Amino acid sequence: MKKLIIFLCGVLLSNNVQAVAPQDIKKIEDYLNSLNTMKATFVQMASNGATAEGRLFIKKPNKIRMEYAEPTNVLIVGNGDLITYKDIDLDQITNIDYKDIPLSLILGKDIKLEGGDLEIVDFYQDKGSTMVTLEMKEKSETGPITLVFANNPFELKQWKIVDPQSVEVTLSLYDEQKDIDIDDEVFVFKDKKNSSRNFKKKK
Repeated sequence: MKKLIIFLCGVLLSNNVQAVAPQDIKKIEDYLNSLNTMKATFVQMASNGATAEGRLFIKKPNKIRMEYAEPTNVLIVGNGDLITYKDIDLDQITNIDYKDIPLSLILGKDIKLEGGDLEIVDFYQDKGSTMVTLEMKEKSETGPITLVFANNPFELKQWKIVDPQSVEVTLSLYDEQKDIDIDDEVFVFKDKKNSSRNFKKKK
């Protein structure tokens, strides 16, 4: 079951920190802090060959819902206090603390890459994209997360982590809708059989 949530629970190993211009830091901060809600479809790919598709909902602060399509059949719901993971096929429910998920680093409000709790541990930029790896300054159970942005327009397109077994997991976003109304009920876990199967994989 843990393999199905490795994108949430990984530890990213980063080696180099390139110089980051102040304007690039501000651009990333401004984007993350201006993002209040998001709805998107996603494709998740792992370096071991595993793939999955699904639908993502985010509402700050700290609310998240991920509905995985068949054959994965997983539902992840974070209500701001606790994350609930359900394996629908096995009918198993697991509760996860926010401190254990790298994505929690960008789900809060007033995100600061300098002078706050986060720090940049890796950075790369070319004409088309910007990539930044973030982690907590203080020792934490939360592993780093690498965010990949398209530059024109500037928007989040991917995040990446590496799990404790050194499997890299990349989640790519598509059909993004930002700053739309999302009812809080979306982030309330309801234990219903087949509750993630309302999302159908694209043909």
